Amino acid sequence: QVQLVESGGGLVQAGGSLRLRCVASGRAFRNNAMGWFRQAPGKEREFGGSISAGGVVTRYADSLKGRFTISRDNAKNTVYLQMNSLKPDDTAVYYCAAYSDPLPLGNPEYWGQGTQVTVSS
Repeated sequence: QVQLVESGGGLVQAGGSLRLRCVASGRAFRNNAMGWFRQAPGKEREFGGSISAGGVVTRYADSLKGRFTISRDNAKNTVYLQMNSLKPDDTAVYYCAAYSDPLPLGNPEYWGQGTQVTVSS
């Protein structure tokens, strides 16, 4: 149902910043909580952050240490992930995800294709 298209990945230097974007299809996007996940080579996919349907409530993994910020613009059906002070350990495939409810409860129902982020030393 919900289709997610990501962009903004690429190669950046350590200490730099990158902004990922995720565009969702349909007006139903306004009723869905959204999240960002990442998967590094040889590791399991891990939770990064989430945001409620209205954009008021956000949650982050402790490992992000305040460097990442998730936001959304419902008028544009878009979710953002602002990544600052990037480290080589941040290198991973980043996935946008949509939950079935306004709050990010349980596991997401829909996933984007993923976008590669590579941070060089």
